[in-house]
Amino acid sequence: MQILITLLLAVMMMAGLFLLLLGGVGFVQNKSFFSSAPKEVRDAVPDTKPERFKGQHIVGWIIIILAFALMIGAIVIGAVMGIRDGLSFWQLFGRFLIMLLLLKAYDIGFFDWVLLCNAGFNFFPRFYPECKPVLGHYLFGYNWKTHLAHVIAFFPISALIAWICTLF
Repeated sequence: MQILITLLLAVMMMAGLFLLLLGGVGFVQNKSFFSSAPKEVRDAVPDTKPERFKGQHIVGWIIIILAFALMIGAIVIGAVMGIRDGLSFWQLFGRFLIMLLLLKAYDIGFFDWVLLCNAGFNFFPRFYPECKPVLGHYLFGYNWKTHLAHVIAFFPISALIAWICTLF
């Protein structure tokens, strides 16, 4: 049962990450949301874009706030349920590590491979047509050092959250 809860919480975080991307890229449409994109993509997109409809940027910020609430909520729910169920430090550590590693796998597999490297999916070009010529399979792995740093950081982060949970 605990693994099912952990998987559902990871999916909750994935939904939050997607909403974060959608809110930033699709609605707020500010180049600062492309800070982790490849240089070719950053160079192709304009600094800002005019609103397609009145209140578009506000909608984007609301989506971003909801995205953060989903992701933080998944961690809080995982912690509260773990404490309630009397999970040990190692069980909590495993829960949070699995959640973060699945989130990273989603980031690499869905965001990088499907949305960024397969322009045919048309996510980024739908909002930024000027970036379509620079998208392609050759971009996959452009940020492997950042992904590796995140994976390494997930171990102490998971340990810290698990330790905090054991204090309750």
